[in-house]
Amino acid sequence: MKLIYAIVHEKDSDFVVEALAQHGHTVTRIASTGGFLRFGNVTLLIGVEPEKVNEIIQLFRTCCSSITSAQSAATLFVVEMPVFRKQ
Repeated sequence: MKLIYAIVHEKDSDFVVEALAQHGHTVTRIASTGGFLRFGNVTLLIGVEPEKVNEIIQLFRTCCSSITSAQSAATLFVVEMPVFRKQ
């Protein structure tokens, strides 16, 4: 499993969460603040199978107003997620 930490501008967050849900992905949303000018941000936590990572990155490219604009950028971190299964 992979865990994607995605930090997006608050104005893009609803659109991103809706697109993820429409494509069958679950997401945990956390309000956050930070960055150079203290813009309102949202941190999204998304657990996915490794083969779905590129699909999610493409959703962010589509949903965020501009992936290169400081006010509309999405910052994604993709990390390994150990899976705990109770036996």
